[in-house]
Amino acid sequence: MSHDNRVRNIVILGGGTAGWMTASYLSKALQRTVKITVLEAPTIPRIGVGEATVPNLQRAFFDYLGIPEDEWMRECNASFKVAVKFINWRTPGPSSPTPQPLGGRTDQFFHPFGLLPSADQIPLSHYWVAKTLKGETDEPFDYACFKETAIMDANRAPRALDGTPATYYAWHFDAQKVANFLRTFAVEKQGAEHVEDQMTEVLRDERGFITALRTAGGRLLEGDLFIDCSGFRGLLINQAMEEPFIDMNDHLLCDSAVATAVPHDDAEHGVEPYTSAIAMSSGWTWRIPMLGRFGTGYVYSSQFATKDEAAEELCRLWGLDPENAPLNHIRFRVGRNRRAWVRNCVSIGLASCFLEPLESTGIYFVYAAIHQLAKHFPDRTFDPVLIDSFNREIEEMFDDTRDFIQAHFSLSPRTDTPFWRANKELELADGIKQKIAMYKAGLPINLPITDERGYYGNFEAEFRNFWTNGSYYCVFSGMGLRPDKPLPSLTYKPEAIEAAETLFANVKRHQKELATSLPSNYEFLRHLHGDS
Repeated sequence: MSHDNRVRNIVILGGGTAGWMTASYLSKALQRTVKITVLEAPTIPRIGVGEATVPNLQRAFFDYLGIPEDEWMRECNASFKVAVKFINWRTPGPSSPTPQPLGGRTDQFFHPFGLLPSADQIPLSHYWVAKTLKGETDEPFDYACFKETAIMDANRAPRALDGTPATYYAWHFDAQKVANFLRTFAVEKQGAEHVEDQMTEVLRDERGFITALRTAGGRLLEGDLFIDCSGFRGLLINQAMEEPFIDMNDHLLCDSAVATAVPHDDAEHGVEPYTSAIAMSSGWTWRIPMLGRFGTGYVYSSQFATKDEAAEELCRLWGLDPENAPLNHIRFRVGRNRRAWVRNCVSIGLASCFLEPLESTGIYFVYAAIHQLAKHFPDRTFDPVLIDSFNREIEEMFDDTRDFIQAHFSLSPRTDTPFWRANKELELADGIKQKIAMYKAGLPINLPITDERGYYGNFEAEFRNFWTNGSYYCVFSGMGLRPDKPLPSLTYKPEAIEAAETLFANVKRHQKELATSLPSNYEFLRHLHGDS
């Protein structure tokens, strides 16, 4: 008779978005065969400054849980995000939320979430390169190749009022409300146990495995698998298990932020369906629009700005008084644990890894890690092969995204402040160097395999190759980098070049249709949230 080695009890340390996403997902993945306990210390209320996501959140997480998009959006003051808009990343001078003049245009570019059309299995980006180098067009890459720019310029919603989606999009929301929504879901519908108490001691056996957590209230929470969602402190993975955190300040300089929420007159100004990333003297500022307000925060390097200097610059950007604005100062660590999973302890969220939120990867890192944990879920023998495979997945996901984020700073032509000059002195990893070389040689980068709806044909690819050819071309071209030559094979494809001209015309036609047929983002959100 075989011995039953199944994991029976999971203890999650920390609630918040990471903890309750983990509890909800694992309960579904394990078909409620494992007891899940979330130990969450009472928290001080936070400023709801807003958080942005990437597009596969609904498909990879909420659809898996059976939660309709409109349901969670209503509960979490959610709005739409069709792109990231980069403002003044090439123009020196004082910080401004308005794009500054640049070569007959303004200093802005979009990184939309839409996928590029292709002719003869070659993305439209490469036909744009050929036309640009021949002098046949001077239209920016995002406007030439993406229909979604019309949605942003006209502040349209990416869905019709009947709910029909017009493109691929992500979301903005209040992260605290998401955590509260998922806590209710996990406890009431998935059977998770919620313990509000403070951990005081980690108990381990002679092998170094965690056996239980002791609380200030006198409880002993025993478990087989422990998941650390305790945030930057890494109470289990870093402190109890003594796993080292690898600081990535040799790649990324920003280590601090100051954030707040700003009231907004939606009726007069509309609600932007995108996140803004505005270049500042020592970093950049996000703007995340939601109904009635927008969340904003200045992500900066403490090497080049003090807390007071950062607060003053952020407040000057939005016309706020630094003495009276409710500012939330945050110091964060950028990097990842050497191993995200050690013995019977798995770290998820901020306890595992963190990158500044320039491309909105925080929530993505959480559900990508949960997906991998469910895929590699162990029994009580904790097979090292499973653990090593999980750790490789997390390492590759993080490092690839880190390199993409660093390229934003490295490729920006700004050198007007010590911060921007210092970024040019940092070494790029070999992977991103290769992608830049491929771009300059006119080659495709990370081509996605998608179905007719624009989803990845291979679901696993959504987690492995999230940054597509279009992502790299948006950022590289938006920063002013141009390929040295077109894709050589295009010279042998006159029919494909002709087909691409039809695609360019289709982009223009779709832009006009979207700008006139879709409701305003403000109108749709009021309709969604029941404010008639």
